[in-house]
Amino acid sequence: MWWWLVPVASGLAAVAFWKPLRRIGHEIHFERARESFLLERERLEAKFLEAAAVSGKPRGLRWKDCAFERSLELARNKKTRELLALVPATISFEAIEGGPMEGVEAVGNLRNATAVFTFHRGRWTTAGRALFNMNPDEALTHLAGQVERVIHP
Repeated sequence: MWWWLVPVASGLAAVAFWKPLRRIGHEIHFERARESFLLERERLEAKFLEAAAVSGKPRGLRWKDCAFERSLELARNKKTRELLALVPATISFEAIEGGPMEGVEAVGNLRNATAVFTFHRGRWTTAGRALFNMNPDEALTHLAGQVERVIHP
């Protein structure tokens, strides 16, 4: 007679606990991604510079050096749900001989940027994407329609 209460009560319990369990799962995922980034940081920074150097951007310039700051911001792509690491960096270039930037005085100026890394299928990768003249907070504001900051406890 009261047997029907068992599945109903089980369903209600599952609904009540789903959101907190999901939140905990996300927090574990974010923390794992952050720890993974910190462990791989040196390799990722070298990969960033390598990928950026072959991109051909900015035109007429060769990537000379990239000094990364220790801080990082985690963000999530709203469309793909992939995690991003936004790392402040200072980049220096040199003109390519015979190129359009040769002889331009400003080539030697240091440029601040945000380096972008992607956590894809449990691994950090980079395409060498740099958001110039923006720190990670400014990049998050600039990309507000595409990404959201990951708030971690």
